[in-house]
Amino acid sequence: MPSRQAGSARQTPSTREEPETTRLNKYIAHAGICSRRDADTFISEGKVHVNGKVVTELGYQVSPGDRITVSGQRIEPEPFVYILMNKPRDTITTTSDEKGRKTVMDLVENATGQRVYPVGRLDRNTTGLILLTNDGDLANRLMHPSYKVRKVYDVETSRMLTDDELGKLRVGIPLEDGPAKAYRITRHPQFLNVVTLSMHEGRNRIVRRMMEALGVEVLSLDRVGYGPLQKKGLRVGRWRNLRKAEINELRKMVRLLPMDRLDRS
Repeated sequence: MPSRQAGSARQTPSTREEPETTRLNKYIAHAGICSRRDADTFISEGKVHVNGKVVTELGYQVSPGDRITVSGQRIEPEPFVYILMNKPRDTITTTSDEKGRKTVMDLVENATGQRVYPVGRLDRNTTGLILLTNDGDLANRLMHPSYKVRKVYDVETSRMLTDDELGKLRVGIPLEDGPAKAYRITRHPQFLNVVTLSMHEGRNRIVRRMMEALGVEVLSLDRVGYGPLQKKGLRVGRWRNLRKAEINELRKMVRLLPMDRLDRS
């Protein structure tokens, strides 16, 4: 890891005004290694070098041909990739697993030449939608609780939930890390022990813990909706690339520019 240097590389005002320059934190985020906010942290900590010189100025602009390294690793912008997967059971939502268990990355190993990362997590035995991308800005906002991204789950329980219990889920269930409530909950018209539950938050094992607090065992948990994205037509264990309209819907939802305006920002 490079050591912090006392000085920092600087640019003249005329260089800052060049239209082809790019803000350094945006360049780092577009290399697919982190969000712009995390890039600012790397810059402030002296971990970013431009043409061999440490840069700690957050508004620094880089030009085509500049050589940028983060923690000693050279980076270059990557084209953004957006993959929607229907995660199967017994699959870990991480980039790697020290125990050698199957991960979502194994399922998309040959999907793209770019590095992608899962946005958030699903439990090992929870199935359903998971988004993988190298768009750091989008991933960071989708996971931030302030944007209240809706997640929809089909929950099969060991017994039928009573009307009173459904009401408790709507009002809020006390948990050790604070109350949790469903944005909307409906009972399946045919299978009375199945409910469809919408959540705006994504705390660890949140749905399972809510059901456990009611004394109900979860037999299966399937995420069928994520923001504007739906699972319909995507078989278990399969993935597909998002369409441009879907990407723009996600970006609009978290107040980011649409794809056709990215290069102008």
